[in-house]
This record gives sequence, structure tokens and C-alpha cells, in this order.
Amino acid sequence: MIETPKRCGFAAIIGAPNAGKSTLVNRLVGAKISIVSHKVQTTRARIRAIYLNGSSQVILVDTPGIFKPRRKLDEAMVGNAWGGTTEADAVLLLVDARRGVDEEFISITDTFKAQNIKAMLVINKIDLLPAEKLLALSQELNAVYDFSETFMVSAVTGSGVEKLGERLATLMPVGEWLYPEDQTADVHLRFIAAEITREKIYERLHDELPYSSTVETEAWEERKDGSVKISQAIFVERDTQKAIVLGKGGAQIKLLGTIARADMEESFERKVHLFLFVKVRENWAIDPERLRMMGLEI
Repeated sequence: MIETPKRCGFAAIIGAPNAGKSTLVNRLVGAKISIVSHKVQTTRARIRAIYLNGSSQVILVDTPGIFKPRRKLDEAMVGNAWGGTTEADAVLLLVDARRGVDEEFISITDTFKAQNIKAMLVINKIDLLPAEKLLALSQELNAVYDFSETFMVSAVTGSGVEKLGERLATLMPVGEWLYPEDQTADVHLRFIAAEITREKIYERLHDELPYSSTVETEAWEERKDGSVKISQAIFVERDTQKAIVLGKGGAQIKLLGTIARADMEESFERKVHLFLFVKVRENWAIDPERLRMMGLEI
């Protein structure tokens, strides 16, 4: 019996904000790796998730959404997204089926043309569009750019995702796996814990606050009973934002801690003691050192 050779490579997922990149990554991997929110620009740094299909290990690079930058943080996020294509064996452009050919799609495909990037088209959220419109949409998108192939999926329901995953597995070059079989992401648990809390801020607080906040895991203490004590700082830019996060009588931060802890315990499969603190750090979003700690480069 001939043994199937191992394959291993990188697949970069590019797209506009809220196209569903993080949801697709989580669906393929079968675990919560990237945070998901109804707000745009949730993903800030490139996150490598590890997807196994047969003898293939596909390292999915979940990139920040590509948009017109307005500040240093935005510039770092967009630069980070495009950086994901340089190391990829496959590039996927994920498009929200409801948006079709829009300004962001044109901007991304123009960059593809300028850099001669070979890319696959993945039309997402097909469950939100009548089936009879999907073929016309595919033709319209492919008329703008010569994609190597097209897939239609719903990252939320899972429709078409398995077929996409199987195709990615065949595109990876022959080679030894880079990660152990049971590893699902190339990020530290401290980072995942911070991302979980940041997701809860996105979910619970509205307006501009989430874009003016970030979370850092400052301490991680392993306990003898198998539990872990996690201390995190929520950084905001102004005292008024600190008051919003704390809430009246500390009610808001208490709720954030409760729901974040429950998510961490499910993800880490252990008891978590979570302590949250709010700190004001003006202009953290334009501090190069702070951005590098988030995995971003100016």
C-alpha cells in the first residue's frame, strides 16, 4: 500500500471588512480561533489557524479586512493583511454575496492585477441570497478579475465549506507538517484570552468605543488545582471611555468578565479566574511599540 505523502502550506484569506473571514476560519478548523463580531475591522493582526484534511495541513492566515486607512492602526492592519499574501501557497478572496462588485472589491482586485497574484474567489453568505442570483453574481465578479476558480459557501451554515477545504488540501505543496496534529492555532493562549475579552467588548459596547480599546493579558498564573488565574488590562484612550467600560457601580466590567470567563473556560477546557482592569493610555493606537505588541507593523 502506497502511503499518501504529507502536504503542508499556507492559505491567505483576503477580503473587505465583515466578509466573514474569521467565521470561515473557525468553521474550517472546527474551533474558535478568530474573534467574530457584527462590527467591521474586528480582526487586527494576522492569525494562523491550522486546518487538517487527510494528509494535508493547511495553515489558514486570517487577515484583517482591507479598507481605506485613516490612522496608524488602520495602516498597520491593512499592511498586515496584504503581508499575508506573500507567504501563501493559495490566496482566497472572500466576498459577501450581498455586496458583489463594490469599491472595496475593485480596490483589492486592482492590487491583485498590479502584483500578479493568483487568487481563488470564495463567495460567502450564499444563504442570504436567492439561488437564482448566485450564478449571475459569480459571472459578474469573474468578469472583473480572472480568478483561478470559484467556490460558493456559507461560513455560518457550513454549506460548501467542506468542498473548499478539500480543494485547499490538494493545493498545498508536499512536505512535513509544521505543527503537531492536535494544535489548532499558532498563537499563545495569552493572546487568545485577550481576543476573547476584546470580542465581548465588541459585543456589549457600541458606537466608537471598541475601536478605541484593546486588551492585553498582563499575567497568567497556573494553579496547582489545574485552573488558571488571568489578569487583563483593557486600554482606552480617555477617562470618559473608562467610565463606559466600568459601567455604573462596576456593573459593565463585571458582566464583561463573566461572559469572557465562560468563553475562556469552554475554549481552554479548564476553570478560569479572570480579573479585568481598565487603564487609560492616550494615543495607544498610534504607538509603534504598542502596535508591534499586537503583532502589527507600521
